[in-house]
Amino acid sequence: MSELVHPLHRFIRPSVTSTTNCPGCGNGIVAQAILRAIDELSMDLDDFIFVSGIGCSAWIPSPFFNADVLHTTHGRPIAFGLGIKMGLPEKKVMVISGDGDLAAIGGNHLIHNARRNIEMIVVCLNNSIYGMTGGQAAPTTPMGLKTTTTPYGTFENPFDIAHLVMAAGASFVSRWTTYHPRQITTTLKKAIQKKGFSFLEVITQCPVQFGKKTGSGSSVQMLREYKEKAISVKEAAKLSEEELQERIVVGELVNKEKPEMVEEIMKMKAKAYGVKE
Repeated sequence: MSELVHPLHRFIRPSVTSTTNCPGCGNGIVAQAILRAIDELSMDLDDFIFVSGIGCSAWIPSPFFNADVLHTTHGRPIAFGLGIKMGLPEKKVMVISGDGDLAAIGGNHLIHNARRNIEMIVVCLNNSIYGMTGGQAAPTTPMGLKTTTTPYGTFENPFDIAHLVMAAGASFVSRWTTYHPRQITTTLKKAIQKKGFSFLEVITQCPVQFGKKTGSGSSVQMLREYKEKAISVKEAAKLSEEELQERIVVGELVNKEKPEMVEEIMKMKAKAYGVKE
């Protein structure tokens, strides 16, 4: 009998035989959605350069994807991604990281590259906590939640990352949860083909840190909660702000056309060299 091989196994580095992900982590769902999107677009991993920062989610492309991958310093993956895009504009740059890396220490890079509308795909796995370092409160932790660093409950208003990026000017913004793997794949296919800054927020479970410390429970319980709380953008538009409390609005939040910075720089350079359009 021939050995069964996963259809996406060819995208995984041959030397990888194990994973650092905790049992029940959402990283595997997102990793598979990314690879499936690339496969369904008939693209090759050589078309991409993946960039990750520091944190659990950063381990999705590094070392698993058999591709060019930069595992960078904390909060800086988008800055590295900008440098790559400037030097190799023909490449697809995909940043994969967590809410702590992208929205906390990396917050300035996030909003300014959304404003500049650099062509790159940013996948933010939002587990609402610092999972890898012990379950500390993050800028996305809901108000009042008890964590390692807030035993009496958080006292800070959390970031709504998708709306933060929308306000900064990103041309494509979407949000899903790990309960929606097919929708994540479909969204990524659109984001990969988008000319501009494409941001996908994936609300994901961390049963080991978030689940245990906050009482949200196991991975299955958290996925069930995502299913019950998720509401589409269209349905959410019919509800008041009070009615949307505790709900997760999912779907395509923004998809618009606007000038992309690298392309504008190329036009400016041509103009400076006296090249006629």
